[in-house]
Parts: sequence; structure tokens; C-alpha cells
Amino acid sequence: MAARRDRRARQAKREERALPSYNGRRYAVLGLFALGAAALVWRAFDQQILERDFLQSEGADRYIARVEMPAHRGLITDRRGDVLALSTPVDSVAANPREMQADTAQLVALAKALDVDAGKLREKLARYSQKQFVYLKTRMPPAEAAHVLAVARSQGLRGLHIERQYKRYYPAGEVFAHVVGFAGDNHRGLEGFEYAYDESLRGQAGAKRVLRDGRRQVVDDIESIRTPRAGNHLALSLDQRLQFIAYRELKAAVKQHRAISGSLVMLDVSTGEVLAMVNQPSFNPNGDRSGSGGRLRNRALTDVFEPGSTMKPLVVAAALDAGTIQADSIIDTSPGYFRVGSAQVKDSRNLGAIDVATVLRKSSNVGAGRIALDLDSKLLWAVMDRLGFGGAAGTGFPGEATGQLNDYRRWARIDQATLSFGYGLSVSALQLAQAYAVLANDGVYLQPTLVKRDRAPEGRRVFSARTAGLVRKMLEDVVSDDGTAPEAAVPGYRVSGKTGTVKKFGRNGYSDDRYLSVFAGMAPAANPRVAMVVLLNEPRGDEFYGGKVAGPVFASVMAETLRLLNVAPDAAIATGVRLAQAGEAE
Repeated sequence: MAARRDRRARQAKREERALPSYNGRRYAVLGLFALGAAALVWRAFDQQILERDFLQSEGADRYIARVEMPAHRGLITDRRGDVLALSTPVDSVAANPREMQADTAQLVALAKALDVDAGKLREKLARYSQKQFVYLKTRMPPAEAAHVLAVARSQGLRGLHIERQYKRYYPAGEVFAHVVGFAGDNHRGLEGFEYAYDESLRGQAGAKRVLRDGRRQVVDDIESIRTPRAGNHLALSLDQRLQFIAYRELKAAVKQHRAISGSLVMLDVSTGEVLAMVNQPSFNPNGDRSGSGGRLRNRALTDVFEPGSTMKPLVVAAALDAGTIQADSIIDTSPGYFRVGSAQVKDSRNLGAIDVATVLRKSSNVGAGRIALDLDSKLLWAVMDRLGFGGAAGTGFPGEATGQLNDYRRWARIDQATLSFGYGLSVSALQLAQAYAVLANDGVYLQPTLVKRDRAPEGRRVFSARTAGLVRKMLEDVVSDDGTAPEAAVPGYRVSGKTGTVKKFGRNGYSDDRYLSVFAGMAPAANPRVAMVVLLNEPRGDEFYGGKVAGPVFASVMAETLRLLNVAPDAAIATGVRLAQAGEAE
């Protein structure tokens, strides 16, 4: 009995040992769950603690954006505050082609609102279908852009938005184009003073953070990062009234005489400020800005030329100051020519023995050459250098020419003689006007400027006041009936000036049929207020002499200038006496 029970117990144990054990699997599964939980806990810790800043910034990039706020470009005005360049707000309509799913009717409505061809609009959207940004139309008036957005919303179009920009506008157009210049579509200056003063005019753009929705539309401003700083204003020395007059008269003269180009520069002799500076041909900075035919060049500053007989008064002034001649000195020009080495200096006819005033009135090359050769070459060069020839005028204008004045140690005798009547050196129209302003300002040089001055700068003396006054008196005869430029006379005013008819130098030497016609002068002669230079390049009409071509332009512009500046006539008393005497005789 007992033995049977033992056998049964042993059999049960054997059967129990034969059954499979699941403890290992259980522990394995529990281990896997524990590892998974630990990984989740670690990942949560990593994202919430270690990578929080990175993930937050990545998320913010999806809906927060930094937007630039354009700064308002500064105004450019004339000396009286009249606006010559200003920035007006404009809007550009942009689209996200990926979001913009438009049918034909919607595209036609949008194209009509944009005032563009529907076919071209469809083509543009197709071309940029894989892009997220494309301009549909730029620089629209804000009201028109708002209308486009309203039409898009009414049509159920998505993916359109407006960007605020600024457009530069030039109210005076081509009249001031060469001085003011223009700015490009990016609001950066490209020409003229828009370029020279770009950094000051441009100011500093601002920035802000904005909240965008899923369609990248700005829905709210979050914070201001930097406030935009508007550009500084720039006041030019030019007077808009005088600029318009000068431009009108120069343009008419260039057309009348069929000249290639022309320039006019007017200076306030007491401050050195440029009151007017115009050129032909010109361009419209609001429209076509192509540089064909040199239209973009400010020729009065960038182009140089040989000044011809307009140099004679300056050489006479140098000789008077040096004491090599007196105001009543007699210069023998017989027989109308003289030789310097193998070269010959000659006049159009034999003027015989003449005084200094007649040398200027009759524009004698022989007389001027003899006066120049009696001067020490170093002294003559020093006078020309102090007048500003051969160096930049210092206006800060881009591309300003320096001209050419060779060192006196390189001069041959003929170089010194020909310099007296304006050959062998080159100047700009501004440099020549400044030299005449020295005569007008009692012999004192003031650095010229195109920017308005609050007060006159300290000048440097070039001639004595007595010499400057004597030369001005002699130059009055040039505009008399017996001079070379009676057409430059201004009724009621005494005018001092000098003509120049310059042969142009070409491939085969000096031409006999290509000229520069120049007149340089000042008024009123006794106490000049303004100095002016008029230059016409290659007049191809019936006249080419400086007195006939440039002189009338000078007279017209000077007459209106003196009236606008309220300058009292200095020849009115003599005229009044003559009228009174005529009345008594009757």
C-alpha cells in the first residue's frame, strides 16, 4: 500500500517536471516593457528639458517670422525748400503659387483687378507653380493694391498678400536730373546726389516679429526689434526757379543751333553756391533712364574742354597783379602775328598797337600771347592753380573731372603763349565759372558747392581787389556794340564777360569746322551777384561764334535771374538821364 503511494508520488513529480516553464518569457516581456517605459521617460526628459529651446525655436519658425520695415528715404530739396526728390508709399501684390488654385473665372477676375493680361498671369503662375513666392505686380498705389486683395477674397482665392514698399519720385523731372540723379528699385542711389549721399538719405531699416497663419499671412505683430530711422534730408544750393529758366533757354539754344550738347553753370559769387546747373541732352528720372548718347552725364562737371579765349581775362589779371603790365599799357600786335619757335600765333587781322582793354574787347591772340610770355612761367602756373584748374572742385559729385593743367616745368614757350588764349589745358564748365566768380568776388576764391550753405566759407585770395575791378571794367567793353558779344548785354545792367570760340581737337589735329561756343560772364559788373558760363558743343547752324551762340543764352538767363533775385539795375541811372535829356530836347 505504501509502496503504491510512493510510486504515484514519483510519477506525479515526473509529470510535473515534464510540463514547460514560462517564467523566462514572463521576465523577458516585463523587461521589454521596462525598457520601453525608460525610453519614453528619457525621450520626454530630452525634449522637455534638454532640447526645449531648440524645439521651441523650430516651432516658432513655422508661425513667427522676422519682417524688415523699410525706412523712409530722406527728401532732396532746392535751397528754398521746394521738393526735388521724395519717396511715396507703394504696394506690391505677391502670391504663393502652391496655395493658389484658381480656375479660369477667378484668374480672369484677378487679372482684371491687376490690370494685366490673363494669359500672361496664368503663364507666370504656371512657371512658378513649385515656388512659394512670386510678385504678380509691383509698385502699385495702395488703394489699387487693396482693391486687388478685396477681389481675391471675393473670388475665394488664397495665397495672396501685399508688401509695403516706397517709390522714389522726382517732381521736377529732367530739369534737375543730372544733379539729383535717381535711386533704383531697391531704393539705393544710382546716379547724382542720390548716389553720393545714399547712406545719409537711406536711413536705417527697422525690423519686427510677426505671427503668420498657415497660409503665411501676417495676422498680428508680436514685437518691435528695431524702429526704422528715416533718412536725412538734403538741401541743394540750386534754386528751382533759376534752374527752370536756365534749362528752358539752354534747351532752346541747343535745338536752334543743332548742337550736340550744351551746359550752363551759374554761381552765387559771394558764397560759392551753384544756383543753376543744367545740361543737354537730359533724361527723365521718372521714366527712361538709359544712358544712350551720354544722357546721364552731368557734363558741366564730368566733361572737360579747352576754354579758348575765355582764359584771356585771367592771364591779364595775373599780369596786372605781377606788375608786368598796367591798365593803360600798349601792346603791339603788328603785323597781326608773331612766331614762337616754329609755331605761329596770329589774329584774324592786324589790330596794331592796342591797349589791354582792346586786347580783351577784340579778343587778340597776339596781344594775350605777348602778355603771357612776359610773365614768369611758375607765377602764371601758380595763378592758374589757385583758380582751381587741374584739380577737383570738391563738390563731392560722382565722376567730377579735374581737368588738366600741366606742370610749368614741362611748358615750352609756345605752351605758355597758347595757354593765354585757352589751348593746352582743359577745364570743366564749373571750373571756368568758378574762375570768373573769383573776378566777380574781388579776387577771392570760394570753393564751389552744390549743397546749401548757411554761411560763406573762408576763401583764398588769387587777385587783388583792384585788379579784379579793373578786369571787370575792361570786360564790359566785350558786350558793347564794338565788342565780340553785344548779344550778351542785359538791358538795365552792366555786364562783364568774355567769348570763346574754340576749335575742337580731333584725330587729325584741330578742326576747322567743329567748334565749342562759350560765353563766361557776370552781372552787375560793378558789384556782381552771379557768375555764369554757357557752353554749346558743336553748333551746326549758321552761327558758331561764342558771342552769337552762347551770348544770347547768357543774356536771357541773366536778365530773369537778376529780376528774380531783386538785384537793382546798375545801368538804370544813365538810361534815365538819357531819357530825360531826350524829353527836354523835344
